[in-house]
Amino acid sequence: MEYQNPQPDAGVQNHSAGSLVPGHGRTVISETAVAKVAGIAARAVPGVYSLGSVPSRALGAIRDAVGSSDHAAGVHAEVGETQVAVDISLVATYGTPLHSLADQVRSSVYRAVEDLVGLQVIEVNVEITDVYVAPPVKSSGPATAEREALL
Repeated sequence: MEYQNPQPDAGVQNHSAGSLVPGHGRTVISETAVAKVAGIAARAVPGVYSLGSVPSRALGAIRDAVGSSDHAAGVHAEVGETQVAVDISLVATYGTPLHSLADQVRSSVYRAVEDLVGLQVIEVNVEITDVYVAPPVKSSGPATAEREALL
């Protein structure tokens, strides 16, 4: 059942991907737009190092070097009339409990897509493709300087 606004000038917005509200036209939300919203929401979760697989991260590093960024990297969205399904692949930061991270990402994506896009999220599949281990921090103390001098 579609909502019909009794006052056309009241500014009702159509949030579904393809339904028609008389007098207002049709709104189409692309898979790219949904993927960007989902990608931004996923990156905001603590413990997510990056989105995508190793090849897509390498391409992302090239994009970053030239000043461009792809917020939808590692995210695939399938958009229907009123529903959306999202697949996310990500790299976790070492030390983060992986199942908990996946649940937090899922929750963040559900909330962002439903609130910002206005479509019902039917599923968010999370694939953790790798774990990022930070390089050891070099100490600049005297012992380190002595070791470096011997090399």
